[in-house]
Amino acid sequence: MKKRALLIAGPTASGKSALALDLARKWNGVIINADALQVYQPLRILTARPLPEEEAMVPHRLYGHVGAEQSWSVASWLADASREIEAAWEQGLYPIVTGGTGLYFRALERGLAPVPQIPDEVRVRWRSFEGDLHQELWQRDPAMAGRLIATDRQRLVRALEVVEATGRSLLDWQRDGKESAPLEGVEVERIFMEVPRDELYMRAEQRFRQMLNAGALEEARTVMDLDPVLPMMKAIGLPELIAHLKGETTLEETATLATIATRNYIKRQLTWWRGQMGHWREG
Repeated sequence: MKKRALLIAGPTASGKSALALDLARKWNGVIINADALQVYQPLRILTARPLPEEEAMVPHRLYGHVGAEQSWSVASWLADASREIEAAWEQGLYPIVTGGTGLYFRALERGLAPVPQIPDEVRVRWRSFEGDLHQELWQRDPAMAGRLIATDRQRLVRALEVVEATGRSLLDWQRDGKESAPLEGVEVERIFMEVPRDELYMRAEQRFRQMLNAGALEEARTVMDLDPVLPMMKAIGLPELIAHLKGETTLEETATLATIATRNYIKRQLTWWRGQMGHWREG
């Protein structure tokens, strides 16, 4: 049987989970999480993980399986997701991967470039460089420079680090990674949940207030003493709720600040997808 997979992506509050559940029920599917924060066990409410009754309808994988103090990387997720996708095929199930973390989807389709560790001195030099990064890259790696815009400092720095440290273009490393991408050679359908931005904002605000009613404040209380630099502590709305629990804001101020943070997150998600995943179709 030909291997097939469905990828459903989109910004927060766009309806990804509902669509995935509906299609999984119709097509004998298993839902595999591709959201970097829904992997963390303590935050079911704040990360909008599927409800227990929804999880009982069809198999769900990689939700809430990581401890609060673990740092979860793209590589960690990719290893887990690859295993779950293979298990789905073996069981005759249709893997439906859904979430809002674009890097996860890119890793599934393109693999991870196996770039060696970059020496600290090389990393520091380029990250503090104040000259024309684009011109520097043109001199060292014109093929990669032709793919990047002059204002994309982060990607320019990464390309310069790699070519100096390894003597190879980042493009070469990326091609190596693609050869081992889990979905290479697989029949893939892609759906991006395109929702008008104003409607997304309204949904996100309504959802945060529903989270408050569902116990988000108590959920935040259980993790408020953890190290704030942990990846899990970046969950949208969590820093604002912790500030309220510490007496720094009123609950209404907290809701306003969380709404602003959510809107900014949606903007970043949409910008990333437009720039990185142009081959996806709108759902």
